[in-house]
Amino acid sequence: MTDHATIARRYIELWNERTPSRRREMLSESWTADARYVDPLMSGDGHAGVEALIAGVQQKFPDFTFRLIGEPNGFGDHVRFSWGLGPDGVDSPIKGTDFAVLKEGRITSITGFLDQVPGA
Repeated sequence: MTDHATIARRYIELWNERTPSRRREMLSESWTADARYVDPLMSGDGHAGVEALIAGVQQKFPDFTFRLIGEPNGFGDHVRFSWGLGPDGVDSPIKGTDFAVLKEGRITSITGFLDQVPGA
């Protein structure tokens, strides 16, 4: 049985991890080697591609962190959760919803949707 909350929490922790070696370790633990991430602005394949995306977001928003919004849910090997990205202590100016597909308990793909983007 898939623990949707744990999958989503680990995903958010990955995007907040600032140490590249630890990010690579986390990807190796929770994502398949051929995993794919795609959203309207970017995409990445495999651990190296996803890690590069995370590093790029952290570089662009150095003082922002990700946080879960609401409760993750899903069925079988599919997980849906919403997140916010912004500075601590304020409502997140950037929000989205991601859909994960799992294989043997590990993320094999993420499709992300941007629900709120300033100036969009």
